[in-house]
Amino acid sequence: MMAELKTKLKEYRASRDMKQGDLAELVGVRRETIIRLEKGQYNPSLKLAMDIAKVFGTTVEELFFYEDSDEI
Repeated sequence: MMAELKTKLKEYRASRDMKQGDLAELVGVRRETIIRLEKGQYNPSLKLAMDIAKVFGTTVEELFFYEDSDEI
């Protein structure tokens, strides 16, 4: 059983009608980084996670969380 990082980033971004590039610019990363975050292919640094949470006025724990993936 392994914990997998999940994110609500796409939902938060969509609810504010924000493009991936807009968010990337606000937090100082490339658009590709946001794409990879949303696909669960990239674990953000603590600073990046906090910067993104600040943009949306929420907590890191609300945006990023671990889920057990115990599929056989």
